[in-house]
Amino acid sequence: MTLIKSISGIRGTIGGPTGDTLNPLDIVKFTTAYAQFIARNAKTRKIVVGRDGRISGLMVRNVVVGTLMGMGYDVIDIGYATTPTTELAVRMAGADGGIIITASHNPRQWNALKLLNSEGEFLTAADGAEVLRMAEAEDFNYAEVDKLGTCTIDDSYNKRHIDAVLALKLVDREAIKQRKFRVCADTINSVGGIILPDLFNQLGVDYEILNSACTGDFAHNPEPLEKNLAGIMDKMKEGGFDLGIVVDPDVDRLAFICEDGTMFGEEYTLVSVADYVLSHTKGNTVSNLSSTRALRDVTEKHGGQYTAAAVGEVNVTTKMKEVGAVIGGEGNGGVIYPESHYGRDALVGIALFLSSLAQKGCTVSELRSTFPDYQIAKNRIDLTPETDVDAILDKVKEMFANDNSATVNDIDGVKIDFPDRWVHLRKSNTEPIIRVYSEAPTMELADDLGKRLMQVVYNMQ
Repeated sequence: MTLIKSISGIRGTIGGPTGDTLNPLDIVKFTTAYAQFIARNAKTRKIVVGRDGRISGLMVRNVVVGTLMGMGYDVIDIGYATTPTTELAVRMAGADGGIIITASHNPRQWNALKLLNSEGEFLTAADGAEVLRMAEAEDFNYAEVDKLGTCTIDDSYNKRHIDAVLALKLVDREAIKQRKFRVCADTINSVGGIILPDLFNQLGVDYEILNSACTGDFAHNPEPLEKNLAGIMDKMKEGGFDLGIVVDPDVDRLAFICEDGTMFGEEYTLVSVADYVLSHTKGNTVSNLSSTRALRDVTEKHGGQYTAAAVGEVNVTTKMKEVGAVIGGEGNGGVIYPESHYGRDALVGIALFLSSLAQKGCTVSELRSTFPDYQIAKNRIDLTPETDVDAILDKVKEMFANDNSATVNDIDGVKIDFPDRWVHLRKSNTEPIIRVYSEAPTMELADDLGKRLMQVVYNMQ
């Protein structure tokens, strides 16, 4: 059983002892702490709550909503909703904040509370730390009976989200309709199966949805990696589709599959969308340290400047604001387009990608061939309670301290940059693991580099 408190929210497995899992008592504690934190600058006493299709979602929703009402907040329950939909709903409703009930790409036994400010953006690291401090202190004060909050059900925000996407200047609806695309989408039995058909209908795209029922009983491992996507890849190989689209359970990550059934590469979701945006809008870009160098190459081709941020969406958005980035995100398929909002949004990514594809008049595989070709190996090391992560990272830094061919960056774990490759080790914000990402000209070289560093970790455990 696991409970993780980090920059990515409060996340854990369902069932088990308090303090070690995401159970009703801990949900009450963290929701209360968040409500008291938001109260410091509250203007409307309204908080938006949305959830993905997870099996535990209704239970968690009921505890969260009841707790917020007990704190005197009026809750706007938008029901089944993507993470970006909930983020936009906070702004649209003029709410003081929002709670997204989703564990994103984690398996079915997980759930989480993602906490938003009044801009519909994730809390900063400092604000998140303050919420955690308040939760541990448990100095709580609930509303009296005449000051209890209310709960309003409002399912209009999926439509409002789609309308906002279609209104973006770079979404070329006419070109998309003229191409008469046929797509196959895998929505993993979560909220993507509710909202993507409406988006496709509005764009004039013919579609087939795999795993469309919003049951939370995920048809396969929900992380949109090639090893988990045999079903849709085989479907694409049968022919008849221009594009395969895969989203995670809360629809903030996006991966594409080429018309021939091969992976476009989740790292290249952001690269391709950024290339399209930069061809129309001059400016800078940001991604995290674990993302492909291809975004840097594409940005410089268009005359912009690329900057790397620590891993975590709020770190990326903070850096984007600092450098005035016109597009950014994460190599896990997360597209952040400030013209819409500062949050990863698969709907925005789909609409911009289809616009680019339509305007260029090419196939998906032809588009992929226009970008620099790097290969990323994504490995992981499961942690034990005895693992000393700081000692491991110090050892890795020491290994390369005197290597003139390497540049060491330790703002988030340890990243070692070489002229033609890199490797990044860091403790995950969302799982009890060390992530080991490495990139090189070939997959063999990338995997070898990552596994050499992994052996260092194994030798220290």
